[in-house]
Amino acid sequence: MTQAIVGTPETSNNLIVTEVLRSKPEAQLLWTSADLELLPDNGNRYEIINGELYVTRAPHNKHQDTCGNFHYELKCWSKISGLGYTVIGAGLIFGENDDFIPDVIWMSKEKYVALIDDTGHFHGAPDLVIEVLSAGTDNEKRDREVKLKLYSNQGVLEYWIADWRAKQIQVYRRENGVLRLAMTLFASDTLTSPLLPEFSCSIAQIFE
Repeated sequence: MTQAIVGTPETSNNLIVTEVLRSKPEAQLLWTSADLELLPDNGNRYEIINGELYVTRAPHNKHQDTCGNFHYELKCWSKISGLGYTVIGAGLIFGENDDFIPDVIWMSKEKYVALIDDTGHFHGAPDLVIEVLSAGTDNEKRDREVKLKLYSNQGVLEYWIADWRAKQIQVYRRENGVLRLAMTLFASDTLTSPLLPEFSCSIAQIFE
């Protein structure tokens, strides 16, 4: 049965989620993109993965700084190279049961044009996805396991998981059709990628 997973529950949010569930016929227990329109615009992040609803509140400011640093470095490189676009907090839709908001994505110009819709959301896999870990066992498990599997199945070419507390980045790259851990980078290392020719950034810059 579909579960509503709430990272930091509040009574009002729980009541709204419960009411939406009650309104859904028994044969349609999986959450869909259409259900997101019924949820409040209250600063919480609502994501649907494999038909399950995940609700989290605004993350730590350092989490946001890290996302911003990734976005800045990739945007600067993209402007110089002219090869693609980077988006922070993009709406990503793989199907009616998978509608979520990765922290940062990058994709080629061709893929950007092919995937974006009139609402500014993307229907399909970007080349690169970056998730910055939030505190909590459930949050970490979602990024390290649930989203890793989802991105792997959907054809993402690289997946970076950043831990701003430990100042390290795990880099997953597609190998034989599956995303596999290629390396773990630390503060003294430099981040590069075969997807991004001549892109280079020190890990320390990302976490400053």
